[in-house]
Amino acid sequence: MKGKTANDECPWRAMDECVSAPTRELAQRLSGKDEVLLLWHPEIDRVELSVSDVTTGEGFHIPVEPGTAMDAFHHPYAYAARHESAYHLVRAETTIVDG
Repeated sequence: MKGKTANDECPWRAMDECVSAPTRELAQRLSGKDEVLLLWHPEIDRVELSVSDVTTGEGFHIPVEPGTAMDAFHHPYAYAARHESAYHLVRAETTIVDG
């Protein structure tokens, strides 16, 4: 029998809140090197916009009001600029190798 890990108690995280129900992808698209996802967290009934650069892994997550979700999905940078104090920047972990 495997031991419990921290992820067993909180397998999904959404905006620093524990989520026990699986996150659902409502929409996905690639725009150049950006992946744009519209996600729904049913346990906390929250919609979130996730934008990440597929080459670097950097991006951001921002909560979205359901009535503006498709506008945010189609225009993520304009939406984020209007709500810049609310978004959470995600940076990719990089390792510098001295070679």
